[in-house]
This record gives sequence, C-alpha cells and structure tokens, in this order.
Amino acid sequence: MPQETPRPAADGDPTRAVVLGASIAGLFAARVLAEAYDEVLVVDRDTVTGVDGPRRGRPQGKHINAMHVRGRVVMEELYPGITDQLIADGTPVGDYSGSVRWYFRGRPVKRADIGYIAVPASAPLMERRIRERTAELANVRFVERCDILGLIATADHAQVTGVKVQRSGTPGETIAADLVVDATGRGSRTPGWLEAMGYPRVEEERTNIGLGYVTQNYKMKADPYDGDLAIIAVASPDVPRGVIFTKTEGDTTLMTVYGILGDHPPTDQQGLYGFVKRLPVPDIHEALKHAEPLDEPVAFRFPTTQRRRYERMGRFPAGLLVIGDAVSCFNPVYAQGMTVAALSALTLRSHLHSGATPDARQYFRDLARDVIDPPWEMTRTVDLGFDGVEGKRDLKLRIGQRYLAMVQVAATRDRSVTRGYMRAAGMLDRPEQLMRPGMIVRVLLNALRGPAGPAAVPPAVADTPPEPAGTPLTGSGDRISPADPDPDE
Repeated sequence: MPQETPRPAADGDPTRAVVLGASIAGLFAARVLAEAYDEVLVVDRDTVTGVDGPRRGRPQGKHINAMHVRGRVVMEELYPGITDQLIADGTPVGDYSGSVRWYFRGRPVKRADIGYIAVPASAPLMERRIRERTAELANVRFVERCDILGLIATADHAQVTGVKVQRSGTPGETIAADLVVDATGRGSRTPGWLEAMGYPRVEEERTNIGLGYVTQNYKMKADPYDGDLAIIAVASPDVPRGVIFTKTEGDTTLMTVYGILGDHPPTDQQGLYGFVKRLPVPDIHEALKHAEPLDEPVAFRFPTTQRRRYERMGRFPAGLLVIGDAVSCFNPVYAQGMTVAALSALTLRSHLHSGATPDARQYFRDLARDVIDPPWEMTRTVDLGFDGVEGKRDLKLRIGQRYLAMVQVAATRDRSVTRGYMRAAGMLDRPEQLMRPGMIVRVLLNALRGPAGPAAVPPAVADTPPEPAGTPLTGSGDRISPADPDPDE
C-alpha cells in the first residue's frame, strides 16, 4: 500500500471510511462520506486513476451508458458543473423525452418535453469525470491494484473495524476503518463474509430474464435522427427485442440491441444487421445504410436480476454498509442502476449527520423503502410480462401490467400521458403518480381508442442486410463479456 499521509485531527482522533470498489456507486458513496470523515479510501483491484477507456472491472463499459433524469440531477448536486463538463467533452444534449424517438409495442409515442435534459455520455467518459471530481476532494484517496481479502471485526463480530487487502506479491495488510462501505457490485462477497462471522445468510431474490445484448459504435455518413438525440424501441411480450440507437461524444453513434429469454443478437456483422431488421422499428435499419462501423460488435449476457434483502436481517454488524449493485442489480435495459446508486448515496448521506457510526439496519430499511422498492417493483412488473420469465403473478401484479400496457397505448395519442410516463420512467416521479385520478381518466379514454397508427411489423426472416457506408467489420461471434463484474466493481 502507498504511504499514508497525516490526517488532521478535529475534536478527537481522525476518522476514516473505506469504500470497497471504485464503481459509480463507490464513487458516489465516497463523495458523501468525504463530508463526514477525515479520510476516505477507495480500494479497487483495477488501475482507475488516469484511465480513459473501458476497464476490466466494469465489463459493461463498452455498452450503452444511460442515466435517468433523476440520477443526472443528483449527480449535478454532488458535483456541480459536471453536466457542463460532459457537454464540453462533446456529449450531445436534448430533452429526455421530447428529443428522443420512443417506441413502445412497435409504435411511436406522442412527443412531449419534460423539461429535463439527457446527456448520453459513454460509460468510460462519465465514470472518468465522476472519478476525477471525487479525486479532487482533499480527503479522498484511491488505493489501486489491491485485492480485497475480507473484513476485520471485533472478537464478538459485532463491529467491523477494517478490511484486509493484498497487493500482488505482498502479504496481506489491514486497513483500519470506522466505516466500511461495500460497493463491489453483484459479485459482492459480503453475504459470505457475514456467514463466516456467524450472521444468517441474507435473503436474495432473483428473476431469470435471459437477457443478452450486443453493442457497436458507428460513424454516420448521413443524419438519421432528423434533429433527435436517440431512437429507442422497448421490448414487449409481442416482440421481446429492443434497441437503443443514440448519439454520444466524439460525433459517434452507439447502438445496443437486445433480446429477452435467450433471443440474443449475434455478433457477426451480417447476423446483427438481420436481427436489427427484424425489429419493429424501420428507422434504425435504414440508418445503418449510412453507418460506418468503428469496431466489432461486442456481446454481454445478463441472465438474472438480483436483490439482497439486507433490510430483513435481524442482526447486522456495526461499521459496515452495502450500496449499489451489491444490494440490488436491476435489469440493465431499464437503466436504473446508476440512478439508484446516486439516490442511495443521498440515503447514506442522511445517516451521517450525527457523527456516530450509522445504524446499518435503519439505513437498509430507508434504502429499501425510499430508493429500491419503486424501481424494483416497476422492473418486476415489466419483466414478468414476458410469459417465459418465471415468477409469481398475483392479482396486484396483473392489474399493474394491464394498466402499464394501457398507459403505453394511450401515450401514442396523448402528450400528457407521455409526459407522465416519462417522468416516472426517468425516476423523477414515483410510479404511483400514474395512478392519479386525472391521469387514469386520460389513460382509459385514449387506451380505449386503441393505439394511434399501425404497428411496424418486422419481417419473419431477414432479407439482405443493409450496405453500410464503410466496409463492415466481421465480428468473431464469441466476444462475450461476463455477466458478473469482477468483485471490485
């Protein structure tokens, strides 16, 4: 480990918080911890400082990077001016709803601005800017290329007092801490560590969605957007495929196309074009005729969503908290993860004001109720709309699915419905806002009329793939990122 610098003592001994994992969730956590602790160490197995491109610990870094409106608002609150930084980096900007060509169930919705912008920076760029802004804090330091071996606790295991780490070729070392925050992602080892300390296994919920997606970057020879920021088609039970086709920094267009329940896009170039052509969104297949591939298609597999129910544990050691994907790992198609991480940091901040070690059980209860429950229930409602996804479908869920389908139909006719739906999707409003009496009336009246216009029907079999502007690269067909990030992500 690098030599520690002296820490100024305040009223007593200096305090230290240790964050495990330099993920987005870990960076947000470090940002708020820096307000309450004299020193914050961020430990990661990767080299993270000075890294510009995708890194090993974030295998999704080559794929679409979407942060909902609420997440960007919180990010701006934590790092004032960061939105302008991303725009200065060349990231395009537009209204989250009105500047995007949204398709639900194969039909475009009525355009409606919501007054909040989307800034579709790539994953490496956004992570780098957040990391740089976090590193600028005087009391934050990164401990890199360091494996996390386990927790250190008191003899009775009632209090976590630090973490054991190891650099390559060196013996294990202990970093003492007043608080340890696990932000190591879905591969978190906290459940096993707790069991080894005599705590019960944390309850887990998983839903097998069989998601697979493929991403490719393009240089456009003609503008397919007609002034729009992106074209997004959301998968539905009728067509379990979707696509995000968006501008990003560097005058680049990024396409991520996906399929549910094993209906995965191929990574060979012509096969990918054929998959896109079978989408009920002709705009994108047409756009690819004017696209020059900049790299090979890269695949990612995400078999299950996962939620660890720490809020239901009867006992939990003091001095340890968990955040981000290490608690709840959402279906990435709905892009909730980074926003949940940002909101989780605000919940963490609210538990730091007293100066005492946060009450872990109260933190997890607040996190579940205020941050995770709403998007988790929305995700579950949508995922269980696909017949092949296993899970309990009670009356409440079926009613929610039916109403959501009506909202999507009504949005093809009514801008107010689009606006309300997009505010909920952007996590500005809780989903219950769509159940207000006035909104229910609008949804019912418009849904009863049926969707506006005919749905685009994809051909049953792909025809000749488009002839793009550049020479297509030939994908190897086997470049698949792992579903589980490295433990330090």
